[in-house]
Amino acid sequence: MHFDILTLFPEMFTGPLSVSIIGKARERGLLSVDIWNIRDYAQNKHKTVDDTPYGGGAGMVLRPDVLVRAIEAVRGDSRTPVIYLSPQGRVFNQELAAELATMPRLILLSGHYEEIDERVREKWVDWELSIGDYVLTGGELPAMVVVDAVARLLPGVLGDESSSQTDSFQDGLLDYPQYTRPASFRNMEVPEVLLSGHHEKIRRFRLKEALRRTLLRRPDLLERRTLSKEERQLLEELVQEHSCEGRVNTNEPN
Repeated sequence: MHFDILTLFPEMFTGPLSVSIIGKARERGLLSVDIWNIRDYAQNKHKTVDDTPYGGGAGMVLRPDVLVRAIEAVRGDSRTPVIYLSPQGRVFNQELAAELATMPRLILLSGHYEEIDERVREKWVDWELSIGDYVLTGGELPAMVVVDAVARLLPGVLGDESSSQTDSFQDGLLDYPQYTRPASFRNMEVPEVLLSGHHEKIRRFRLKEALRRTLLRRPDLLERRTLSKEERQLLEELVQEHSCEGRVNTNEPN
């Protein structure tokens, strides 16, 4: 998979995309990234990329002529989707990361200053993505988030392919708690079932704990999930254990 990232601050990407899992994936040829400096597409001697907004107001707006030159130069004759990182966009989640991971190439546009010219958004941007309901200085950090979340879903990027399948949100639940050595640490013990070697008991324990964590921390996820018979039974146990109030989705699977 290939990412093209358009930004005013290319130096921000050097470290995060060159280390850990992403760096190794790039070294192995599983993922490639090109960083493009939007300022290179400004044509005046001062390399101006922004201007004051028509109608007045605070802040500066990225110019359409500069942005479109950059987008068209990078996109070429392809139909590669252009994604604008914006707090006004669709909220990025695991389901959307999986959808993007099926595509061979993406162009990520990192906005900056007050906004981009609306004409660019209307004609040259295919999607807008937000990583949450808050405002950042620019789109560089969100672009890194998208690359990282999508890249880990690509075949071969993770050492163990099953790792991504047990991540939080991958199956609509938060991940179950994990433990490692030592089994006893400062009078805190690893749950005995995890030391039993009984695979079915371990599976059921982990499922129940994933449901518990989701119920207590993100009950909204359960409202959107169709639960299996086993999950509904475990959830009923948890509701009784925690004396939780409110409705949860206990629909029969289709």
